[in-house]
Amino acid sequence: MAKGKIGVTSENIFPVIKKFLYSEQEIFLRELVSNAVDATQKIKALARKGEFKGELGDITVRVKVDKENKTITVSDRGIGMTAEEVEKYINQIAFSSAGDFLEKYKDSIDAIIGHFGLGFYSAFMVSEKVEIVTKSWKDEKAVRWICDGSPEYEMSDADKTDRGTDIILHVAEDATAYLEDSKIEELLKKYCLFMPVPISNGKEKEWKEDKYVDTDKDKIINDTEPLWTKKPSELKDEDYKAFYKKLYPTTFEEPLFNIHLNVDYPFNLTGILYFPKLRTNLEIQKNKIQLYCNQVFVTDSVEGIVPDFLTLLHGVLDSPDIPLNVSRSYLQSDQNVKKISNHITKKVADKLSDIFKNKRDEFEKKWDDLRLFIQYGMLTDEKFYESAKDFFLYKNIDGKYFTFDEYKNIVKENQTDKDKNTIFLYATDKQDQYSFIEAAKSKGYDVLIMDGVFDAHFINSMEQKISEVRFMRVDSDTVDKLIRKEDAPKSTLTDKEKTDFSALFESQTPKDINKNFSVEFDALGEESLPVMITQSEFMRRMKDMGKMGGPEASFYNNLPDNLNLVVNENHPLVKSLFDDAKNKTAQELEKFDNQISPLKTDLQSLEKLAEGKKYDEIPQEEKDKKDEINKKISEIEAERKKVIEKYASENKLVKQLIDLALLANNMLKGEDLTKFVKRSVELINK
Repeated sequence: MAKGKIGVTSENIFPVIKKFLYSEQEIFLRELVSNAVDATQKIKALARKGEFKGELGDITVRVKVDKENKTITVSDRGIGMTAEEVEKYINQIAFSSAGDFLEKYKDSIDAIIGHFGLGFYSAFMVSEKVEIVTKSWKDEKAVRWICDGSPEYEMSDADKTDRGTDIILHVAEDATAYLEDSKIEELLKKYCLFMPVPISNGKEKEWKEDKYVDTDKDKIINDTEPLWTKKPSELKDEDYKAFYKKLYPTTFEEPLFNIHLNVDYPFNLTGILYFPKLRTNLEIQKNKIQLYCNQVFVTDSVEGIVPDFLTLLHGVLDSPDIPLNVSRSYLQSDQNVKKISNHITKKVADKLSDIFKNKRDEFEKKWDDLRLFIQYGMLTDEKFYESAKDFFLYKNIDGKYFTFDEYKNIVKENQTDKDKNTIFLYATDKQDQYSFIEAAKSKGYDVLIMDGVFDAHFINSMEQKISEVRFMRVDSDTVDKLIRKEDAPKSTLTDKEKTDFSALFESQTPKDINKNFSVEFDALGEESLPVMITQSEFMRRMKDMGKMGGPEASFYNNLPDNLNLVVNENHPLVKSLFDDAKNKTAQELEKFDNQISPLKTDLQSLEKLAEGKKYDEIPQEEKDKKDEINKKISEIEAERKKVIEKYASENKLVKQLIDLALLANNMLKGEDLTKFVKRSVELINK
C-alpha cells in the first residue's frame, strides 16, 4: 500500500472545491456519470481503431445506492486507469499551487473555465470519504485509491478483474438526502437523460404477489440517441411532436412548429427549437430551452447564449463550443457565443419567413399564438426586426390579416389626414369600444385590433421607425377628430357660455381620485352622440406602457386617468339643455353679473395705473386694492357657479347624458348603474 499527498501546495483545496467550484451541490452526480460516459466512449473509440481487440460487452454505466452502508457507487466498463494514470489524473491536481489559484479567482470563483480536470473532485461535495477501484483496459493490475477529503490518500492493489472504474462515495451526514433512490433517479433524469451511453439506476420492477419486486432487467433512464443527433431528412412531424412530449410531459398542447439546427462550421451546434403556444405570462415561459454539452445537460437558463426573446421558445441546444466554467453550470460570453446567438436568430427568422411566403394560410392560422413572440423579438432585437417587419401581420376587427405595406395601401386613400399622415385606427377591446368602432366604420374607416401585452410599446416603436404613419385608438378622440381632413369647425358658444356649461357638466361627473374629467365642447354633427368620453392617445399609451414596467412606469402609473368629457354642442338634446339652463338661471346669474361688472371696471383702472411700472414701483395701497377686488370677484363667481350646479343637480338630463357616455365606455357600474336604470325609467315615463 502506498500513501501520499495530493499534489497541491495548499491544504485548503478541498474546502475550496466543496464551497466554491460548484454552484449546485447536486451536480456531483452529473460530473461522475459524465466521466464514466467519457471513459466508455474512449474504449469504444479504441475498439473502432482496432487498438482494443477485446469484447466491449455490456457498456452500461450503473449508479447504485446502498442506503444501509451510506454509499453511492458509479460504475463503468470504460478504459479504466493504471496506477500511473491515477497518480497523474487524480493525485496531481493541475494547479501550480492552490494558493495562487485562490488569489487569482478570489473575486470570481465561478468564472474559471474547466481547464483543470476537477470533475471527479465534485464527489467530495457530498462525501466524507471517496474510493476509486479501477482496472485499465491495458494488461495491468487493478488499483484502489482512498481519500477522506484531506490531501492525504492511500493507494493499493485491488482484486478487480474487469476493466473499468467504480467510484464509491461514502456519503457525509449533511448529504444523506442523496441516499434515496428517488432523489438519484430525479438527478439522473435531469442531467443524464440524453447521454450517449446507457445509464441504469437499479432494476426494472414488476408487480408480483401483491408487491413490486426487482427483475433481472436494468432500468435504463436515458435515450442514447435523442432526436437532435439524427438527420432531419430521417424524421417526420410525428417524431418531433413525440420528442416534444418527452421533453415536456406535462404539456398537453402541441407546438406550432419546430426548427432543427445542425451546424458544423464555424462552430458546432445541434438542437431542436419549438414554437409553443404563448400566453401572456412571459416569465413562466423563460426556462424551457435546455442546454447540453455533448448530450450532457448543463442548464435551462440560456439567456447568455440566445437573445432574450428566443428564450420564449422551447427545445434543446447542444454544443461543445459553448464555454462553460468548471461546474458546467454557467455560460460565459465570448465570440463563439455571439456567433451562435446570431445564427439561431437568423434561423428562426428564416423559418418564419419561409412559412409566411410559402404557407401563408397556415401562418395566419397560427398568428395569434406567434404574435407575442415576434413582437417581443422586434422590440428587443434590431436584426430580428429587420427580418420580421416583412412578415409581421396586423389583424383588423373583421379577422383579416395584412402586412404593414398591404394595410397601408388599403387604408391610405381614406385614412390620410390633412398633414399627409396615414392613420392606423385600432381598438384594444371590441366590446368596450364598440360604439367608437361603429362610428369609425360609419366613416368608412378600417380598425385594427391591438389587444396584446406589448402593443403599446410596439406602436411607439413603429411610429419612431416609420414616417407618415400614426396610430390612434378609436376612443382617443371624437370620430371627426381622429383623422383630420380639414380644420375643425369653430364652436358657436361664447367663452362665457363655455364657462357656464362646463360647470354644468363638471358638477355631475364622477368624483373619483383615479379619474379627472375635463369638459370640452365640439361642433359635431347632429347624428353624433350628445356626450362622449375620450382619453388622450399620448397619456393612455404612456400608462399602458407603464403597466409593463420601464422608466416611465412609476411616474405614469401613479397619475389618475385624465378623461375628456366631449359635449356635442350641435346635438338637439344638448341644444335643448343649454336653452333650458339659460332660461331658468338667467335672472339669478344676471344679479351676480351686475355685481361683478363694476368690480372688473375698477380692476381694469388699477391695471391701467400699473402699466409700465415694475412690481416694486406700484404703491402698496394699489396692490392691496387689487387683491381685495380679485377676492370679491372670486367669491361672487363661486356663488354664481352654485346656481348653475344647483340647476344641474335638479335636471336629470345632465346626469343622464354623462352616464350614457360612461356606459358606452364600460365605466358605469355598481350603484351608479342601478341609479342610471332607475332614472331612465323615470325619464321615459314623463
